[in-house]
Amino acid sequence: MSLKVQTSNITNKNDPKSINSRVFIGNLNTALVKKSDVETIFSKYGRVVGCSVHKGYAFVQYSNERHARAAVLGENGRVLAGQTLGESPAHSS
Repeated sequence: MSLKVQTSNITNKNDPKSINSRVFIGNLNTALVKKSDVETIFSKYGRVVGCSVHKGYAFVQYSNERHARAAVLGENGRVLAGQTLGESPAHSS
């Protein structure tokens, strides 16, 4: 039996200390891919503390920068629901 922990929808976009532990996922087919799918895929790189899914993109907030870097390296270019994802570290605008 596995325990699924629901993550927050908050990805700390206004916290400059957490910007380096946040990942942007672009070209996401949100008609087919749900928040739980994103959490499952990205949780293998470390503790996901927040995940927000929007039309065509998502943000994943990790507990630390090392996990975010591993996710970008491991998942960039992955094909999911027929679309090639583009991951990058999130940057404040």
